[in-house]
Amino acid sequence: MKQSNSDVNESSAGDKFDDQHYPAYNIGTAAQMLNATPGFLRSLDEANLLIPHRSEGGHRRYSRFQLRIASRVRDLLDQGTALDAACRIVVLEDQLAAARRANAHLQEVIDGSD
Repeated sequence: MKQSNSDVNESSAGDKFDDQHYPAYNIGTAAQMLNATPGFLRSLDEANLLIPHRSEGGHRRYSRFQLRIASRVRDLLDQGTALDAACRIVVLEDQLAAARRANAHLQEVIDGSD
């Protein structure tokens, strides 16, 4: 979920602290937070799992939301799962969660129409 530079610049400081999609972390800080290497984060970019925001200088910037995804992949890799399989698992888990939320919402609508 990539934001344009204008979207990021228009946020107030308070909004940035609360916004899980605000690209607050450079690649070095993000890698350190994940106990991983910058190469790991670049590999997620190459696999098209994460599309980091780019600073005006072209440097990758990551959001907390993206770091949570990267952490899930890191956990799967630590369990011996290959990178491409770990990325696919994370995508499928997210799709399943979205489908379950949609089903629950539809069930509420059905139950409410009685």
